[in-house]
Amino acid sequence: MSEGTIKRITDKGFGFISTGGPKDLFFHSSALVGVRFEELNEGQKVSYDEGQGPKGPRAENVKPVG
Repeated sequence: MSEGTIKRITDKGFGFISTGGPKDLFFHSSALVGVRFEELNEGQKVSYDEGQGPKGPRAENVKPVG
């Protein structure tokens, strides 16, 4: 699993994770494990698996760290 920081959360059920690289990684609320979308905050550390969605790379199995 990789780790990153939630960079942005939208009110439409998805957000973006800063991975430390040049591009942010998309995630959808359906990819969350053990946490509800409403419990996430921008700046929060998360772990994730990088997967492939219909529009490109996305984060899967997203969980808070700590």
